[in-house]
Amino acid sequence: MSKERHLALVTGASAGIGEAIATELAASGHDLVLVARRTGKLRSVAKRLQDKYGIEAHVRTTDLLEAGAAARLARRLEREGLAVDVLVNNAGLLEAGYFTMIDKDALQRMVQLNTGTLTDLLAHFVPSMRKRGSGRVMNVASIAAFQPVVGLAAYAATKAYVLSLGEALGEELRGSGVTVTTLCPGITDTSMIAHAADDAPGFGELPRVVIGSPEDVARAGVRGLLRGEPIVVPGVLNRASTLLADNLPRWLRRRLMGALARSRLGS
Repeated sequence: MSKERHLALVTGASAGIGEAIATELAASGHDLVLVARRTGKLRSVAKRLQDKYGIEAHVRTTDLLEAGAAARLARRLEREGLAVDVLVNNAGLLEAGYFTMIDKDALQRMVQLNTGTLTDLLAHFVPSMRKRGSGRVMNVASIAAFQPVVGLAAYAATKAYVLSLGEALGEELRGSGVTVTTLCPGITDTSMIAHAADDAPGFGELPRVVIGSPEDVARAGVRGLLRGEPIVVPGVLNRASTLLADNLPRWLRRRLMGALARSRLGS
């Protein structure tokens, strides 16, 4: 990508990792389209980044769980002449606890946002990148994508989908000028984790050493994005855990994850 200013669309940009990614992209000179449901928070983030970095930040309040939201967002940006050079699929939900205890509607919302909406956004923005011959995509997954996680069964499955899709799509786009990066953070200090701890108290008892900051995650993610790296796992402990998961037999992974979850969540 050239040194001219590019436009990055960041979903879930009102807080947490999404806000931190938007900040890193603004610091590197990108203009922004900030997408989330909370207009007031988005405007606050936009003003802060414009004032600090001298970039343009467009607020597009969107409920990505609404049917056709990705298509409407894409059409609006096209009408406004805003061509997206960088797509960051960060918006997501986490429902913690044993699968049979999670509210069915909440479960469906998580699966839809984490997988269906992400796929829809890719389908609406990546073809134009390919046609132009340049672009960057970052999909935010999790280290949970590398193994089944008891107590986060459906969440981990959605993130495994994101990782698999990102790797395959990146290979399909090889040589096109468009790259796909999958960011796989570990446990990160965000409101999502606080919500998970409310639903499943064992998740609130994790040692601080394993909890990363949104800023560190975003810094590693954006660095990998701009380099076109296919997978980014921030943090030494997280990289070690994914390496261990890749090298353990599946049956042993299941047993270990089950034992760990039961020790924290109870039988």
